[in-house]
Amino acid sequence: MKAERLSKLPPYLFVEIRNKIREARERGVDVISLGVGDPDQPTPGRVIQALAQAAEDSANHPYPPDEEKGMLAFRQSVGRWYERRFDVKLDPESEVLALIGSKEGNHHLCLGMLNPGDIALLPDPGYPAYFASAIFAGAEVVRVPLYREDGFLPRLEEIPADVVKRTRLLFLNYPNNPTAAVAPLEFYQRAVDFGRSNDIIVVNDNPYSEIAYDGYRTASILQAKGAMEIAVEFNSLSKPYNMTGWRIGMAMGNPECISAISQVKENTDSGIFAAIQHAGIAALEGPQDEFEQLIAMYQRRRDLVIETFRSIGLAPDVPKATFYVWSPTPKGMASIDFAEDVLERAGVVVTPGIGYGSRGEGFFRVSLTVPDARLDEAMDRLRRAYG
Repeated sequence: MKAERLSKLPPYLFVEIRNKIREARERGVDVISLGVGDPDQPTPGRVIQALAQAAEDSANHPYPPDEEKGMLAFRQSVGRWYERRFDVKLDPESEVLALIGSKEGNHHLCLGMLNPGDIALLPDPGYPAYFASAIFAGAEVVRVPLYREDGFLPRLEEIPADVVKRTRLLFLNYPNNPTAAVAPLEFYQRAVDFGRSNDIIVVNDNPYSEIAYDGYRTASILQAKGAMEIAVEFNSLSKPYNMTGWRIGMAMGNPECISAISQVKENTDSGIFAAIQHAGIAALEGPQDEFEQLIAMYQRRRDLVIETFRSIGLAPDVPKATFYVWSPTPKGMASIDFAEDVLERAGVVVTPGIGYGSRGEGFFRVSLTVPDARLDEAMDRLRRAYG
């Protein structure tokens, strides 16, 4: 018999999407999936070369140094990157931790900081993995609604006092998945002040920090005054360096929270292969020339999708960051019904907003991480089907 906690989890959204894709392809449909955010571009060559060189060195073949924390050299590199990028100074010994991707960090933070009966405040709509992590920790989940008219930022002041009293963790995710919303530093300051006033840990999951358009520069919650007292930020090399499969990310922030994640990790895994950590250093420290080309590519794709959606009567938000476009469905149409209609009429997969929570109903998400030719074809199909 499976553990009871598994019965509390909804079907994982992306597994359902993969199943629908498989079923359509078995029927002979040439499916173009815009459903999953996995970069279609290769990892930069200099990062691959660093991995190959490090993998040849037998010193990197045993368990990695500082298993649960990550190599000090990698943590120092992360610290230098955060100082260059956000003007945030971090102690690599106590305020930086290497992760097997930011998703793992969110999970282990919940296990390290939540007790049964504690409340975890999660965004609605929001990335489904946050819910699972809180449930595994035995916490009670309270969803905080995000409204389009607020730029999909939570109304912290409207959270009931009895809920706030029992809350241990507040999850944020900006730039946001699925809505692509961004948070200004002023909002982060309000969130940090809220956390400090109520003894709540504030988490910002920030793996899309470098995917931004039209000259926009994202902020870090660690830039807010007092953030190191109660805040943790997760980031990743997956999106900016096309390294999703490499599984390397980082946690930064409050030393007690970092220590808790580390303690869970030392009883759970043995860290990241040292050669991958050396490759991570090469990504963060090396020339960033290819990055401008990556952003320009995503921006071209974004503009194509926005133009196409508008031409068929949709009213999408124009994202400042992430590689997603979030749009209302046609008026009165449920998100699952629309996703199924798009698959049947155009052979294109979009993600129904309801998969991200009840407040995602009436919206859908598409990802820009498909080759240009396939995205062009997908947009052509949508124009033919709905134009």
